[in-house]
Amino acid sequence: MSYAKKYAKEVELFLKVTGRLASNVFVTGFGGNVAWKLADDLILITPTQMYKGDITRQDVVFINRSGDTVEGTRRPTGEKPMYLAFFEQRPDIVSVIHCHPPSVCATAILKDSSFLMRPFYPETATEVGPVPVVPYAQPLTTELADRFTPYLQKYNSFIMENHGLVTMTRGDLYWTLLTVELFEATVDSMLRALSVGPLKELDRQAVRDLSHVMQERELPLFGAPGVNPTLESMYFEAN
Repeated sequence: MSYAKKYAKEVELFLKVTGRLASNVFVTGFGGNVAWKLADDLILITPTQMYKGDITRQDVVFINRSGDTVEGTRRPTGEKPMYLAFFEQRPDIVSVIHCHPPSVCATAILKDSSFLMRPFYPETATEVGPVPVVPYAQPLTTELADRFTPYLQKYNSFIMENHGLVTMTRGDLYWTLLTVELFEATVDSMLRALSVGPLKELDRQAVRDLSHVMQERELPLFGAPGVNPTLESMYFEAN
């Protein structure tokens, strides 16, 4: 049985996600890509040089963790090295989305986006977490993948300087999409607020209390397992 048939439901969800990225205008042209680890040595990934809204079941590509195509007629995204590095360095991660949401991309070209490391909304604090800026590197290179190394163990979402957004989770691709949508809506509100005045963040006690919310909802702490002791430490203790 082919992988496309074996994982037919996952392929259907994969196409739902790529279609919604396009309809949200989180991707344009050939930009953006996604990857979903279906098994230890099997990754469903977007093909190169295709508008995400045009991808069909016949276009999907399956690769292994060595980067070899194991099923599919198209070539995988040119940012394959980045995804392989993510899954190698963060084996807990299941799915990854790289896209260009308009408000988030606005912060990617700001001289100071450090406010994305601070807590402002309960839902964003518990489902997205602090978001660091990864220094710029040329797309489609191993150098770009290497830029994530200092940040990858501690965080799940990243601003790619002068580029876009990467979000990864331990959930399926749809859960990662919902996380992306939440973050874009949050950043849009923050930019609107900044146009009027300074931002007002949650205090330490409020974030400490949110740890209980995460426990009740069984939300895992961001970063690799065991790296971050608490949500509070992520926001209020020195990095």
